[in-house]
Amino acid sequence: MSSDSTHARRRETVAAEMRRQGGGVMLLPAAEERIRNADNEYPFRQDSDHLWLTGFDEPQGCALLFAGDGSAPARLVMFVRPRDREKEIWNGFRAGVEGAVAEYGAAEAFPVAELEQRLPGLLDGAGTVWFRLGHDPAWDGRVAAALRDLRSRVRTGVQVPTALLDPGRVLHEQRLVKGPEELALLRKAAAITAEAHLAAMRDGLAGRREYQVQAEIEYAFRRRGGSGPGYGTIVAAGAHSCVLHYRAGDAVLKDGDVCLVDAGAEVQGYTADVTRTFPVSGSFGKAQRALYEVVLSAEKRGIEAVRPGVTVDGLHDQVVRWLTEGLVGLGLLPGSVDERIADKGYRKYYMHRTSHFLGLDVHDAGDYYPGRRSRALAPGMVVTVEPGLYVAADDEGAPPELRGVGVRIEDDVLVTEAGGENLTEAIPKEPGDVENACVR
Repeated sequence: MSSDSTHARRRETVAAEMRRQGGGVMLLPAAEERIRNADNEYPFRQDSDHLWLTGFDEPQGCALLFAGDGSAPARLVMFVRPRDREKEIWNGFRAGVEGAVAEYGAAEAFPVAELEQRLPGLLDGAGTVWFRLGHDPAWDGRVAAALRDLRSRVRTGVQVPTALLDPGRVLHEQRLVKGPEELALLRKAAAITAEAHLAAMRDGLAGRREYQVQAEIEYAFRRRGGSGPGYGTIVAAGAHSCVLHYRAGDAVLKDGDVCLVDAGAEVQGYTADVTRTFPVSGSFGKAQRALYEVVLSAEKRGIEAVRPGVTVDGLHDQVVRWLTEGLVGLGLLPGSVDERIADKGYRKYYMHRTSHFLGLDVHDAGDYYPGRRSRALAPGMVVTVEPGLYVAADDEGAPPELRGVGVRIEDDVLVTEAGGENLTEAIPKEPGDVENACVR
């Protein structure tokens, strides 16, 4: 992803908000390559804040955004790996110092090796440093060393920054509302994810293993141009469907079980996040279908409730009530709906939240409680709606045919002026449509 007018516009918007809150310089480290084992590295994924602001997709170094006084464009300074013919033969092309300026809009760029030498001078007189303290100990140490260096030279006229602020209070608020180019990538991720979930339903035969279904899903991601999964693919058969963050393992899919798939394709850093639950046999059992329909009704009503002004907590509370009504109706919870909401008895079967923000991260940037109040949705935000019910395999109070059955249904919803637009509605979720998609 190379820099263009979109990233320049983002930097100007961020710089303007920095000036409103005290100005200074924002320091965003790039992600590092991480060793998986021996000399073998994990696939590289750029830090989302760094990627959003610069478009630069190489490891090491950092970006510094100088807010300025508004009379000139915000100034970007980058530290990057230099061009190195020998290393590029082994590991691929680098933009280098020259590319950081020519292709990514940096006013100045320097080799990574010069970072610690130059950083104190770049922070001299900044007043405010916007840096995410506590995220990376190595970077905490670099910033602390630069500040110590400046303090040691105050009698020579240098000016030590007097404030250290989290860049999230500016950057994450900007990331929360998606621009047209971001929505285009999320729509593409949603379309690829639709194909992958259909592949899972077709491939989820009795006798298959969870990792084989995972392979079909991730093949679809790559075949359609995605970079792979945006998070660890969940393929959870049988009682594993009640484990919220289960990863696809080697369990065998069995007739009579349900299979829960939570998977989303990533496209240029932006990820979809979708869950569907299907019957391995191709047909839901009577009790399974009843449980499924409670979740589906809550999910559909939740999507209908998405609109500007609705709070994240308000949406969750509505979904909790609808699910609790269903649990009482099925006999899984005793007493009244109000009693089970008041004492949180519903949490035996529904223990997670209904929504989270979505974008460059599957749990995307944005403050859920600004000013300690639940965030009100606004046009341009993208949220998940994902109710679920999970009946543990050892729940002796539940009917035997429901024990070890977990159902989650999740879609990605764009908040618009008129309400909510379901970006992932192409993926079957009506019980009959799911069963038809399972026809092999």
